[in-house]
Amino acid sequence: MKIVLAYSGGLDTSVLLSWIKDTYGNAEMIAFCANIGQEEELKGLERKARKTGASKIYIDDLQEEFAKDFIYPMLRAGAIYEGQYVLGTSIARPLIAKRMVEIARAEKADAIAHGATGKGNDQVRFELTAAALAPDLQIIAPWRDERYRKEFPGRQQMIDYCATKNIPVQASAKKPYSMDRNLLHISYEAGILEDPWYDSFDLKNREYFTTLSVLPEDAPDKPEFVTLEFERGDCKTVNGKALTPLQVMKTLNKIGGKHGVGRVDMVENRFVGMKSRGVYETPGGSILHYAHRQMESLTMDREVMHQRDALIPKYAELVYNGFWYAPERLALQAYVEESQRNVSGTVRVKLYKGGLYVAGRKSAHSMYNPHIATMEADPTKAYNQDDATGFIRLNGLRLRVNSTVNGAANLSKTA
Repeated sequence: MKIVLAYSGGLDTSVLLSWIKDTYGNAEMIAFCANIGQEEELKGLERKARKTGASKIYIDDLQEEFAKDFIYPMLRAGAIYEGQYVLGTSIARPLIAKRMVEIARAEKADAIAHGATGKGNDQVRFELTAAALAPDLQIIAPWRDERYRKEFPGRQQMIDYCATKNIPVQASAKKPYSMDRNLLHISYEAGILEDPWYDSFDLKNREYFTTLSVLPEDAPDKPEFVTLEFERGDCKTVNGKALTPLQVMKTLNKIGGKHGVGRVDMVENRFVGMKSRGVYETPGGSILHYAHRQMESLTMDREVMHQRDALIPKYAELVYNGFWYAPERLALQAYVEESQRNVSGTVRVKLYKGGLYVAGRKSAHSMYNPHIATMEADPTKAYNQDDATGFIRLNGLRLRVNSTVNGAANLSKTA
């Protein structure tokens, strides 16, 4: 049997590689590590994987693809889960799973394996992607295997297993939380964060939750302005310099992180049914989302915008739950792309002490006409204020009828 395993080289995936190999009859193990901006140490990973039992390892730099084909389309949709989460972990999983499927096909593998727990969202995201792209591939998820959970009830058992198997891992003291990093964000959960009363923004936590950004109190006392140019909903230029999507993300992460923007602490609803508390740092993504909305406000038709806004919660939910390759997400994306046809222009944003503030917007596609919107006399005569009388009367017709039939007094009592 040949199996492709999502592999990082840490304690957990090192144990997984060896355990799966033994449990599935000396299976041939192919390790796969995706570089999606986590900036983890990749040096020596190939040697470690082979020493642990892998016949081959793929270490693929997917950062450009991640930014261009996953982060940017989602940002064009304005997707935020439950009003706060910019979906950093969620959007990375379908890319990783897609590449695993491609490797499995190239290697003629029988299965793909992952180390996601049976309580989380990632197991769903990996496996729904596989269901859409390679329904014939077997899925191996050891954390849903009672044999694995019985053998490894805790971290110490994993360390002991590696010692017995002569697996080269550097087991250090466990952090008081779990973290996951990529180009769009870093997330923290579990451990000390399982108490929702715990203050992750307390200054004593500078060493814990400040990987990509500083706490607002530690941000510069002077604001910084950043100018972004958009074309059809995509940011193409930062401060006058043309950049690739990957370069945009890296540049804005650095600028935003310095000013403490994009920090979120929330209790969210997992797809599997439970509530989970997470802390997120998304500096670059937060700047892009905010500036993109400012550009849309100037260039998008009202009804197109309102219709798109009505679709955002569903779109975000599909991404969060792992349905990136589902036909309904692709259908929603088609609407998003049409809505972005004229979302082009320039936005200037002020960053200060964790806050984002618009400092200007302009576009050749601007639908804002100061001559029409002015409170002074309209020189274009495009808007006749007398017309509002009929407009209001027609819109009030059903209200007057309802009041006549049901009584104005009864309506006022329910107000």
